[in-house]
Amino acid sequence: MKRHFYPDDYVASTYVIDFAALAEQGYRGVIFDVDNTLVPHGAPADERAIALFEQLHALGYQITLLSNNKEPRVQKFCDQVVGASYIFKAGKPKPSNYIHAMERMGTNTDNTIFVGDQIFTDILGANLAGIRSVMVKPILPWKEEIQIILKRFLEAVVLLGYRIYRRCGGEHRPVPQKQTAL
Repeated sequence: MKRHFYPDDYVASTYVIDFAALAEQGYRGVIFDVDNTLVPHGAPADERAIALFEQLHALGYQITLLSNNKEPRVQKFCDQVVGASYIFKAGKPKPSNYIHAMERMGTNTDNTIFVGDQIFTDILGANLAGIRSVMVKPILPWKEEIQIILKRFLEAVVLLGYRIYRRCGGEHRPVPQKQTAL
C-alpha cells in the first residue's frame, strides 16, 4: 500500500536526476513545482534551470510547471525556459490539476513523473493522482513565506517516518541519478 505522504524517492536536488535514463525507461512527461524545486523561492530561471529544460526538450519530454503561485510568477519563469507549459493557482494537493497536466501533455500515470520539494502539497497531490513522485531537498528552505516555513517543521517529522519506513524495507522506487549534477 502506498503511503500518501511518502515520496517514491527523495533526492538531494532536481539537478541530480538522470532524466535521460528515465526516458529510456519510458517516461515522457515531467511535472515540476517551481519554487525551491527548480530555483530559490521567487527567483527567475537560472543557468541550471535553462540547461535542464533544454535537455528535457531535446529528450522529447513534455513538461508542465504546476504551481500554487499566481500567474505572473509562473508565467515569468515559464517564459525563460524552453518547451514548458504551466498551470498556476493549481490548488495542490488536489489531484485534478496533476491529471489536467497529463491530459495537456498527452501522458499518463505510467509515463509521467512529478518533482517537488513539499510533502503536504507537491508529494501528496502527485501520490493522490497516481504519479511517480520525487521529493527534492528545498534549495533555500528558510527563505520562504512563513506558512511554508512552519510546514517544514511538520515535514521533518514525516521525513523521519519515511526514513524509518525505508530502513524497515518499505516500498521505494529510486530514480536514476547522474554521477555529477548540472
